Amino acid sequence: MPPATRARDKRFMKRRPSSTESTKDAIRAVGLRATPARLATLQMLREAISPMTHAEVAERLAENGVDKATAFRNLNDMTDAGLLRRTELGDHVYRFEEIRPGEDDSDTHPHFLCTVCGTVSCLGSVKLTASSQRASQAVGEVTEILLRGRCNDCKSGTATR
Repeated sequence: MPPATRARDKRFMKRRPSSTESTKDAIRAVGLRATPARLATLQMLREAISPMTHAEVAERLAENGVDKATAFRNLNDMTDAGLLRRTELGDHVYRFEEIRPGEDDSDTHPHFLCTVCGTVSCLGSVKLTASSQRASQAVGEVTEILLRGRCNDCKSGTATR
């Protein structure tokens, strides 16, 4: 399986199920209309295990008749409303993920980017050590942590290009 296909398939593994009603409530709570396209978008990002690009979201939503412009507009509207986080990992591609309950947009978590296949993984439990925090504060404010390397599939050679 090509790396892009493998990465796309892994991204859609369910993180946690979410009811349609809770998704509608979340969208309405931030002052947006709960349209079918917004429901499908937020539901997909809630179930994704890693951030998704606009192209990935649009491709999945096209199956339900949602065009690319609507997908992009909804991603931006929900980001502006505080439901989604937009991240750019140095490759000039925005990725979107749900801001989980209890988080705000400033509560970011580290990501791992495979330099071979492009897979992005969330590293929610990785934190800076106290000494790393002190050292970074001497330079400025850490707003994001990005680790780059080869994922296990690429490292072991099981990925195909």
